[in-house]
Amino acid sequence: MKRRTFINIGGTSLCALPVLTSSVFAFDNKYISTMPPWIVELVKRNDTGLDNLLKIQVQNPASPDLGGVPDSFDILNPQSTSAIIQAGGVAVFSPDSKYYQSAELLERMKLAALYLLKIQHSDGTIDLLSTNFHSTPDTGFLVKRLTMAYVLTERSQAAEANTVLGPLKKFLLNAGEALIVGGVHTPNHRWVVSAALTKLNGLWPDTRYVDRINEWLGENIDIDADGQYNEKSTFIYSSLTDRLLITIAAGLNKPELLEHVRKNLNMTLYYVHPNGEIVTDASGRQDKALIGTLENYYYPYRYLALLDKNQTYAAMCRLIEETAGNKIGYFLDYYLTDSTLWEPLPPPAALPLSYVKAFPYSGLVRIRRNRRDATLIAKNPVWFTFMKGNAVLQGVRFASSFFGKGQFQSDEVKVNGNVYELTQKLEGPYWQPYPKDAIDPGGDWEKMPKVNRPQSEVQLLETNIRIKETKEGMEIEVITNGTERVPAALELIFRPGGELKGVVKVDGSKDSWILKEGTGTYTFGSDTISFGPGTGLHKNIALRGALPPMDAPTVFLTGFTPFKHTIRFS
Repeated sequence: MKRRTFINIGGTSLCALPVLTSSVFAFDNKYISTMPPWIVELVKRNDTGLDNLLKIQVQNPASPDLGGVPDSFDILNPQSTSAIIQAGGVAVFSPDSKYYQSAELLERMKLAALYLLKIQHSDGTIDLLSTNFHSTPDTGFLVKRLTMAYVLTERSQAAEANTVLGPLKKFLLNAGEALIVGGVHTPNHRWVVSAALTKLNGLWPDTRYVDRINEWLGENIDIDADGQYNEKSTFIYSSLTDRLLITIAAGLNKPELLEHVRKNLNMTLYYVHPNGEIVTDASGRQDKALIGTLENYYYPYRYLALLDKNQTYAAMCRLIEETAGNKIGYFLDYYLTDSTLWEPLPPPAALPLSYVKAFPYSGLVRIRRNRRDATLIAKNPVWFTFMKGNAVLQGVRFASSFFGKGQFQSDEVKVNGNVYELTQKLEGPYWQPYPKDAIDPGGDWEKMPKVNRPQSEVQLLETNIRIKETKEGMEIEVITNGTERVPAALELIFRPGGELKGVVKVDGSKDSWILKEGTGTYTFGSDTISFGPGTGLHKNIALRGALPPMDAPTVFLTGFTPFKHTIRFS
């Protein structure tokens, strides 16, 4: 979305809107005609997505799957089916939608609700067919969004709204029975269930809902001193937890929960790459090293920017609008069910653009200088990344063929003045004959474990990596000590789409290169990363025990132990 579209919000006269409240569904219907332009634009985009869903919904009255919606694998499931109800609730509620108060759309939403009831288990749960069955948390994910669809449909005042509300209420109340007793898999699932129960309690108050929420909250919030949640999932689950805690705080009048959200949002200010992407390298979930932008954080930043009059959070909203504005529509139901979010943002403050910040609990150090930044990562075979505008060195790895276990990884990033140190110590022993009195009579090797064998000719390899900032960029020094003549390789992994120069293609490879000497460059658009000097003492880029190459343009610097080389990036 273009930036000027969002800037116009600040000039929209909405001063008569009610102040932020603790209600789980804060809205005054009389303001529906004053939807700001950015909301209107998202509503129209929602129509496009809804069109696509309606095209694939099963409409054959004779089909047992009537009302269901298949996913991209052509599998009917509750998640894709509920999407029609979610998008439909937005559309029938919004005067600027072509489906506003549409009887035809409400009929299709009713069919979807009936299909959800049909596939809902007797215990109130639904399945996530890719992995979880009779799943309380996945039921919670649906409930927290379908309750908003229920509210929007009810507020639409459409003549046929009750045809949807009836079966949808039954589905939601059935689900509530599962949520007050069911278990979870992951830390964030506790807050998914609690937020869903909060939404249900806002519609149909029940002390059992509140008791179960308080039982989960009794475990305390899993946030560390860095400001990161247990799963360290910056693209997916951290922002999800922020949204969930806001829901619980607002719905149950627990403002103390917002302190955790503020702590995470403050940390996230330093997890932003120059091109608007978010740092994901330390994640413990499926978004690890994923390329992601900040759209998932827009709601929590906007909510607290308005609540706290926080100008820094307002600046983050502006950044997200500029870099990922076309993606924030996924949370349109959040914005429509709470009209206080339509208020103009406070004037934005300056965001941190030049800093060095260590996050020891996440094993991560961030160094940013405006359009250039670097990330140092512990407990990860990719231990360094470097960005210069849109030119991205998405990973550096080091490996040796030391007994098939030479992929470098450091347990921590040590800070020593202006130098950051990563280390690894490896042993490669040989094994002596098994103690005679314990030899397996059948000679079964597995019954004579190595732990009981004496070691000999133990080989040692220690790798030390020292990283420091330079005036132009970053410098990495790799030094090994111990066993000699071990083939080794430093691996520079660039993002696909750019152009490499000054390097030599490895014969027979798809996109592997060697920097034998001098300086190489990687250019993406108008941004260029320079790197060097190179070293290329051998062509073995598939060292035994090393990770397989990534599907990306990769430059290797090769040598033998004792390996000592310094490479600079600018």
